Amino acid sequence: MNLNADERLYRVDADELVALRASGERLRPARVTGARSALAGAHRSRFHGRGMDYRESRHYQPGDDIRNMDWRITARSGHAHVKVFDEERERPVVVLVDFSASLCFASQGVFKSVQAARLAALIGWSAIGHGDRIGALLFSEADDMDAGDRGRHRELSPAGGRRGQMRLIRALVQADQAAGQAVGGSVADRDSKSNGGSKSSSGLSAALMRLRRVARPGSLVFLLSDFYSADAESKHHLSRLAQHNDLNAIQLLDPLELAPPPPGRYGISDGRRRAVIDTGSRGERERYAQMLAQHHQRVRELTLENGIGLLQCLTTDDPAERLSELLASRGSKGRGSVSGDRIEAAHRPLEGA
Repeated sequence: MNLNADERLYRVDADELVALRASGERLRPARVTGARSALAGAHRSRFHGRGMDYRESRHYQPGDDIRNMDWRITARSGHAHVKVFDEERERPVVVLVDFSASLCFASQGVFKSVQAARLAALIGWSAIGHGDRIGALLFSEADDMDAGDRGRHRELSPAGGRRGQMRLIRALVQADQAAGQAVGGSVADRDSKSNGGSKSSSGLSAALMRLRRVARPGSLVFLLSDFYSADAESKHHLSRLAQHNDLNAIQLLDPLELAPPPPGRYGISDGRRRAVIDTGSRGERERYAQMLAQHHQRVRELTLENGIGLLQCLTTDDPAERLSELLASRGSKGRGSVSGDRIEAAHRPLEGA
């Protein structure tokens, strides 16, 4: 089903994600460890095998393949030696995409959920365009491990080629549709699920625990979320993931999450309930700004402590340009680089009454 221009502001459109192919293929992920031979893959694996890259020679051990015998060192030392090679493989690229209710929002530009889907599609096109495989884990805040609700949680094991990318695009559209239905549903139902005794983890924590199954060691992982559901358990899972994978976080933000709106009264709604935010007083605006600053600081600390690259992407940004900045920072500064200038500027002391 084709969406019009207005609908594309708040709904994920498959045709639009497919059209991002050219932009995505121009994005070249920074390689942590490049392979010296281009015959089998673009990355050197942490596993040893019969690849094209010679690593070292060592003493022969029972079970070693005699075809790898290093006869020169064997003759010189008088002891049997074998050659060890680094096996070349395509690197799996995995995107974790948050479709929680807080992502179904924007005051300008497109919904954060739409921006997250665009970023995921760009990452996917870049991955398959450079010979890597693309996988994903899509989740919503209402994710319940015990209930096994696959409508709000989906794992895609890494797969290569256009088929793997189209599978990701279909999953993004379906996850967005499910998220829209959840937001439009009964508030009481959502509250009962979030407060039920069977749910012990936040949506992000539960997803990160599952991600450890999807992202095999050596994967390049992108976390797309606003991180409002991050907690102490999330930090633990991120630490475990960062030990064996290359992690990067993209924090989705609306301009209203940088600084309070101008003084006034603003009506808000979650689709069912209505409320009013009054920013007429200086004290109220300062409390608003302090709350935002504390959240952004927690996200910075969460990523910095685990050596995770962090990028903030606004609902008004060009996702390809922002993603290009993240990949460039990975190549020049390595892990843990942070791009948050606009947030710091937004939280300078407020002026006026």
